Amino acid sequence: MNFQQLRIIRETVRQNFNLTEASAALYTSQSGVSKHIKDLEDELGVQLFIRKGKRLLGLTEPGQSLLGIVERMLVDAENIKRLADDFNKVDEGTLTIATTHTQARYVLPPIVNQFKKLFPKVHLVLQQASPTEISEMLLQGEADIGIATESLTTEENLASVPYYQWEHSIIVPQNHPLAHETKISLEALANFPIITYHGGFTGRSKIDKAFEDAGIDVDLVMSALDADVIKTYVELGMGVGIVNDVAYDRERDYRLKQIKTDIFGLNTTWIAVRKGHLLRGYGYEFISLCSPETDIKALKKVAYPDE
Repeated sequence: MNFQQLRIIRETVRQNFNLTEASAALYTSQSGVSKHIKDLEDELGVQLFIRKGKRLLGLTEPGQSLLGIVERMLVDAENIKRLADDFNKVDEGTLTIATTHTQARYVLPPIVNQFKKLFPKVHLVLQQASPTEISEMLLQGEADIGIATESLTTEENLASVPYYQWEHSIIVPQNHPLAHETKISLEALANFPIITYHGGFTGRSKIDKAFEDAGIDVDLVMSALDADVIKTYVELGMGVGIVNDVAYDRERDYRLKQIKTDIFGLNTTWIAVRKGHLLRGYGYEFISLCSPETDIKALKKVAYPDE
C-alpha cells in the first residue's frame, strides 16, 4: 500500500468514478490508475469498486468504509508537511482563501494588504466561489480558509467562527421615488421591480423569507451573483436593488442612493477551516487579522485537537 494508491482512490471518487478524469487530475495514465486500484484490491483481498465491464459505478461496502480512512490518512500526510514547514519555513508558503465576490471585493482588501506586509514571502491565493463551492473546497483540501455567509456552519466537518454581522441595504438611483425615504417598508418596496442576489448568496434566503412571512409577492426582475452587477442594473433604472450594506461605496456609487434597513434581519459572515486540517501559523494570523476577537486557541482545539 502506498500514498499514490490512496490518492487514486480518493480522486476516482471525486471524479464520479471516471478513470479518464481521475488520471488527468493526477497527471498519470488511465492504465496506471487501473493498475494501482487492482494492486490495492489484491493486497487488501477485497473489491473496493462496483464494476460493470471496465467501468466503475461506485464503491462497494468495504470501499465506502475505506474512503474515510483514506481521506484522513492523506490529510494527515499533508499535515506532516505543514508541521515541518512551520518549523523550517515559518514565514514562507501558500495560503489559499476561498470566498465570495462580496468578501473579496469589499471586505478583504485591507486585510490582504496587512497580511502581505506581515508575510511578504507567503503566496496568497484568493479563490472566488459560491458558498456551496467554498464548503466543498475546504472539505477537499483545495482551500485552507473559507469565508462566506451561507453553507459553512451546516457542515459538521468544518470548524467555523463568526467574522462580522451585517444587514442589507436598499439602493436606488438618485432620482428614484424612494431616494428621499429614510425608512422603507416591505409593502413600499414591493411596489417596484426588485434586483438582488441569486439564491444561496449573500443572505438571499432572508430576503425571500421576509416577503414570504409578510405574504407579499415581489416582481424579481433579475438575480445576480455579485453586487457590482446589481448596482449596474439599478443605475440603468431596471429596478430597486437589495445588497449587502458593505457593497455600497459612497464615492464610487455616487449615482446611487443607499437606504439602510433592518427589515431583512441580521446576517453573519463566517470564517471556516476543515477539521483535521493543520493550518500553518500564518493562516491563523490571517484569521486574527479578520476577526481580532476570535479565540485562536479555542479554534485550534476544535479544528485540530491533536495539534
